Amino acid sequence: MAWHQLSVITDPKTAPDLSDFFSNLGAVSVTYMDAEDQPVYEPPPGETRIWNRTKVIALFELEIEAEQIKTLIFAQFNEQLLLDWSEELIEDQAWERAWMEHYQPMKFGERLWVCPTGQEQHEPGCVCMTLDPGLAFGTGTHPTTALCLEWLASHAIRDQVIVDYGCGSGILAVAALLLGTKHAYCIDIDPQALEATQSNALKNGVQDRISTYLPKQFSPQPGDVVLANILAKPLVELSKPISALVKPGGQLVLSGILNEQADSVAAAYRQQGLQISSPVSREDWCRLDGMKN
Repeated sequence: MAWHQLSVITDPKTAPDLSDFFSNLGAVSVTYMDAEDQPVYEPPPGETRIWNRTKVIALFELEIEAEQIKTLIFAQFNEQLLLDWSEELIEDQAWERAWMEHYQPMKFGERLWVCPTGQEQHEPGCVCMTLDPGLAFGTGTHPTTALCLEWLASHAIRDQVIVDYGCGSGILAVAALLLGTKHAYCIDIDPQALEATQSNALKNGVQDRISTYLPKQFSPQPGDVVLANILAKPLVELSKPISALVKPGGQLVLSGILNEQADSVAAAYRQQGLQISSPVSREDWCRLDGMKN
């Protein structure tokens, strides 16, 4: 079976929301994508952001008349607000397996594998985490996550307590538990992230050693290691409460930081009394490691 994919580029500040329009014409899905190269980072709770130039993609069954839909949409809305109309036939495939072509087993440091289901690696002296793409960010493919996983795989964290602030999929906490951490406390503003974390903990058999919280539910539990792989702006804004989670003598791992943002993030945590090392970079991103005196 094939599908008809219709797309148009809009300026959301002046153009209408096309989701209902496409749906009323029979679209089986409507997707919004960046039409340029404008990153939109995680907004604060309750705030929705979208790109200045947005590509709206509608998927229809093959029987629809694409030219008729184009005529309707340009008759309904000001043509100047709708840019770069395009049409494409999409051949059907096993979509639930398509991601497997791009997500393969990955090794971090000398002793940690992260693998999709069915491709687990069993290497002497290593642990293997089973993780599939799902509800929340974090499979190890992004440089920020990889930098944190490499830190965990290269440090002695056995029998320590971990706090993962902004846990996403729970990948860092689950990895730490597989590497011998005693307990992990995971905090995230997104309930779906907590759901994904619990699911991944169960899949890897560490569910009894992990606790998940929304920020308002979390009573601070100081950790031997505190991980925060979020973004530079919230890292700076939250430098005081995140620093307070680090035990005296404990370690701090910060990521989600662009290379040019490293100095401002490091300064915020030095003001909280932490020693911050030079950044460790991968591509455009970096990790900052710290210790509380």
